[in-house]
Amino acid sequence: MLIINSYDEFASHLGEELGHSDWLLIDQERINLFADATLDHQWIHVDTERASKESPYKSTIAHGYLTLSVLPYLWAQIIQVNNIKMLVNYGMDKMRFGQPVVTGSRVRMVTKLHNIQNLRGICKTEVDFKIEIENQRKPALEGIATFLYYFNA
Repeated sequence: MLIINSYDEFASHLGEELGHSDWLLIDQERINLFADATLDHQWIHVDTERASKESPYKSTIAHGYLTLSVLPYLWAQIIQVNNIKMLVNYGMDKMRFGQPVVTGSRVRMVTKLHNIQNLRGICKTEVDFKIEIENQRKPALEGIATFLYYFNA
């Protein structure tokens, strides 16, 4: 895990790979809970019997937004930023879903520091990320996540 204590330490990693998370299992229980939380019960996600017969994947698949929603959890496995008052998720850019996550697959996140700016004491970071699927060449999701870190004075 990368440990950051200041803006200058963060900035020293510009253009570098910051690391990767552990693998996370995306199972049917996680998908069903996400469906309940978002009220998105489309059969391709929750109806295992129908998906086994009618889906081109012969299985249910994770919601794309479920894949996105695990980003903060995976990010916390890659980096620990100390000496901050607050962290704000600021935005997502160039986000693309490359392929679906078939139920029972494992995913992880790989990151690179794309850009960093000091905005009057607020550290704005843009992080290239890929959510990879184990044993698959093409990522499930990729894009640029923007975070604002409010370091203590």
